[in-house]
Amino acid sequence: MPITLYIVRHAKAEDRAMFMADHDRRLTPEGTMAAARMGRYLRSKSIRPDVVVSSTAPRAADTARMLTEQLGIDPAQIRLDGSLFDGGPKAYLAVVNELPDTVQSVMIVGHNPDVSYFAEFLTHQSIGSMSKGAVIAVTFGDMTWAGVSGRTGSIAFQVTPKQLTGQEE
Repeated sequence: MPITLYIVRHAKAEDRAMFMADHDRRLTPEGTMAAARMGRYLRSKSIRPDVVVSSTAPRAADTARMLTEQLGIDPAQIRLDGSLFDGGPKAYLAVVNELPDTVQSVMIVGHNPDVSYFAEFLTHQSIGSMSKGAVIAVTFGDMTWAGVSGRTGSIAFQVTPKQLTGQEE
C-alpha cells in the first residue's frame, strides 16, 4: 500500500531580534492565519495524517498546531523532535525511517533549507526554496518507511499559502 509524507515549511515567523535565539522565534499573525488557511485547504482535500512530527522551534510547533486544529487532530498528538531544528535532511530522513509500518501518512513540520533539500533528495526533482507555510506531498509506492531514501518518492502535489489566496509568489 502506498504511503504519503507531507513536508511542511513553517509559516511566516517574526524577524530575529537582538538577544533572541533563532530557535525561539514565533509566528507572526500573518503566519498564523496562513497556517490555518493551509489546514482548512488540506481538510478540504480529506487529508488527515496519522502522525504529525514538528521541530521544537515555536514557529514550527505553532504551525503544526494550527494545521492539526484545522484537520481535526488533537494538537497534543504532535510529536516534537529537537533534531529537526538544524539537524539537516538526515534528521528528517531518520524520523521517517523510524516510523512504524502501521502509519500510512505522516506530516513533518520544519525549516528551510532542510525541508527543501529533503524533498529534492526524496524525489530527485528540483523544488527550489519552499515558501513559508508551503506543503509538498510525497508519495511512495509499495514501501515501508524504513525503505524510504533518495529517489524513492514522487511529488503528488505542492501548494503555498499565496496560491490559496490567489496572490503571486
